[in-house]
Amino acid sequence: MTPTPEQIAQFRRRGFLAVPHFFNADETAALQADIARLKRNSYLRNVATEGDGQTHSNTKQNLQLCPANFYSTLIRALPFAPKVLDAVTRLIGPEITLHLDQIFLKPGKTGMGTAWHQDNAYFKIPAPLRGTAMWIAVHDATVANGTMRVIPEAWADALPHARDGNSDHHIRCHPDESKAETIELQAGGVLFFCYGTPHATGDNTTATERAGLAFHFLCEDQTSDDFYTTGRIGNPRPRLTGPRATGGFEEYGATIAGTWDAEVAQANRAYLKPPR
Repeated sequence: MTPTPEQIAQFRRRGFLAVPHFFNADETAALQADIARLKRNSYLRNVATEGDGQTHSNTKQNLQLCPANFYSTLIRALPFAPKVLDAVTRLIGPEITLHLDQIFLKPGKTGMGTAWHQDNAYFKIPAPLRGTAMWIAVHDATVANGTMRVIPEAWADALPHARDGNSDHHIRCHPDESKAETIELQAGGVLFFCYGTPHATGDNTTATERAGLAFHFLCEDQTSDDFYTTGRIGNPRPRLTGPRATGGFEEYGATIAGTWDAEVAQANRAYLKPPR
């Protein structure tokens, strides 16, 4: 789980790092069950539109929940897991904050991908290599079901973005797709990519759904005090490491650090999948 010096150098040069089997079978089963619960309870909404950016589609589906931690104690606990903190701090720096989390679920046959974009077109941090997404393959992610694609060594240049007409709120850019690499991962694998890396997902042409769970982390030196307070009702931004981190107590009113294993076990018990 711990990135090697060679992997860290790759991340900082190419802008991304794939880590197969980052989460074990019990952790992956718990995430699958919890996201199925969120879908079943209609917390995910379809953000796909009919090309005008406004009219929601009846034939294409790009189901999103952002943020997800408000609805799931399992997802809330995940960024505090020691192996997550270890990996992220090694990649981007020692004092990190959770910026955002979100689920994208592509139903079978009708699932629509997310267009090319750079996260920093939304977030606009000064140093895009000091923020990273951690994209988790909740189910096996393949070419056929629209897995992640990335452009290597393109993180330093900010590309022009415009509204994506196939989404009710997303933006998109147009990188040189001839340089794109496709990242296939078995369920439980993770793709880290920095805020400047252009990335996209494809349509799901298979009969079964595929979900990705994304967390965004950034170094505290890329924030300001109002980053933690302005418009944060219902979506705290916890400091995860560093001298001002409280294990989630300041942001959630309870200590979240140290609860990941218990949350995994609880999710598996709740859905009749005893831990192996």
